[in-house]
Amino acid sequence: MSMELFAHPFSSYCQKALIAFYENDVPFTYRMLEEEGVGETFASLWPLKRFPILRDDGRVVLEASIIIEYLQVRCPGPVKLIPENPELAVEVRMLDRIFDNYVMTPQGKFVFDALRPAENRDPTGVEEARGMLDASYAWLDQRMEGRTWAVGETFTMADCAAAPSLFYADWTYPIPERHRHLKAYRERLLLRPSFARAVDEARPFRHYFPLGAPDRD
Repeated sequence: MSMELFAHPFSSYCQKALIAFYENDVPFTYRMLEEEGVGETFASLWPLKRFPILRDDGRVVLEASIIIEYLQVRCPGPVKLIPENPELAVEVRMLDRIFDNYVMTPQGKFVFDALRPAENRDPTGVEEARGMLDASYAWLDQRMEGRTWAVGETFTMADCAAAPSLFYADWTYPIPERHRHLKAYRERLLLRPSFARAVDEARPFRHYFPLGAPDRD
């Protein structure tokens, strides 16, 4: 039985996992949550109902970062998303957490707030999220000066995290023009075939974006 990925193409964290599959052409069965019966199976596997979830021969693997780690162990390919150099591997994991926690999480605050009824919105939380993105953008712009990818000279799990994080964050709270290194990095990520494929697969669902998907990317 092939690996099964329970996911939705418009989800940032699902895209993060999908990039890893596509980078090394790992075969899997896509269990899209909109398909009949998939939601019930998904909920039975993980009561918190957060995707993506990977099921492989009875083993259930949770969380996008751990799915990427699992793929490298279970079916390693030519693209080493976790470097063999242990020091670089630590740096990759650090940047992975930075993109998830300090880019994707604050941008999500804008999105989830927009989905709430007006009387339940949290302007203070959104303002805090804006400040975190300002600080993250500035730090990442400095880091990306002279770099092609987030860590080392090759594409890694850190870039899997960066791609959807920066993609949606720039829709939500645009990266300032002055952060040209970060903007150029986002453009390189969009040109990566694995992420371009994930973006294309998500195009039919752009109407889900509550802030209005821009007519670009």
